[in-house]
Amino acid sequence: MSVTAGSRPDGTRPVAAVEEPGAGVTAATVKERVPRRAGKAGKVPLRVRWRRDRPLILMTLPVIGLLLLFNYVPLLGNVVAFQEYDPYVSSNGVTAIFHSPWVGVEQFSRMLDDPLFWSAAKNTIVLFVLQLVLFFPVPIALALVINSVIRPRVRAVAQAIMYLPHFFSWVLVVTVFQQVLGGAGIIAQTLEKHGWSGFDLMTDADLFKYLVTAQAVWKDAGWGIIVFLAALSAVSTDLYEAAAMDGAGRWRRMWHVTLPALRPVIALLLVLRVGDALSVGFEQFLLQRYAVGAGASEVLDTYVWNMGIQNGDFSYAAAVGLAKGLIGVCLVLGANKFAHLLGEQGVYKK
Repeated sequence: MSVTAGSRPDGTRPVAAVEEPGAGVTAATVKERVPRRAGKAGKVPLRVRWRRDRPLILMTLPVIGLLLLFNYVPLLGNVVAFQEYDPYVSSNGVTAIFHSPWVGVEQFSRMLDDPLFWSAAKNTIVLFVLQLVLFFPVPIALALVINSVIRPRVRAVAQAIMYLPHFFSWVLVVTVFQQVLGGAGIIAQTLEKHGWSGFDLMTDADLFKYLVTAQAVWKDAGWGIIVFLAALSAVSTDLYEAAAMDGAGRWRRMWHVTLPALRPVIALLLVLRVGDALSVGFEQFLLQRYAVGAGASEVLDTYVWNMGIQNGDFSYAAAVGLAKGLIGVCLVLGANKFAHLLGEQGVYKK
């Protein structure tokens, strides 16, 4: 070790003055590596961070602008939930907000007294519970099955087939189910040839909640498979090999290695799903509304649409939508807190 600079008056030597033989470290290179002023507690100054991250920040500005324009600016329109909004009191609907009379929480009181609202809320909660119990585990199970396939080509083909319905519109999904389970579908025609008639699941109001859950599974299970397979790909093969050397079979490896690796992703998606509990769908129910009746197919989203668009009761529809959004936020916070209690990160850290 050689000294390239003099010692301090107290006899100690500066770090930059010490050089290991053959390391090629000089006072100039050390000075370049260590910032002159790192700020308090070693934090990088804002000027340095801006110069370092400027390209990434500039690339995100268009996305932030679109998010503000289409997701946050429309939130200002929720003010009509506290008004008796009339779009015809002014030349256009935007300025009518400033001329409509204020009614306070009258629209919310009306919502709580409306039996149709509670019927729609009941259907929404029942459908959410069914989809959580019957739909949520399906992508996990399918991802485990696909991940156990040894041949990569077979795995890729199965993954593509299962993911394809995710790109179908709900019009196409309902049409496919109508051609299979409807009164003139394949199953009904086959049963009619053997003396059985009257088969039509598409118009059965009692089975409608199971029907829409099956449609959701068929359409969106492939997207969940992609997410869980991505989490499984990050699991080290050394863990499986160590478990196999310890005598663990396939099921033991799945229980002690695979499922713990999926636990953070499962917790995150579960929190998001609980937060979206009151949004079970819109187009899917609107397309099948007249087949089973409003009593079985009316959910909060279709209820808001009927009251706001069809009946023109914009203030009442805005009040229902605002209450639905606030309850969703509370559900996200509560589910995320529960995830923290289980030791998972959830949507955000503590």
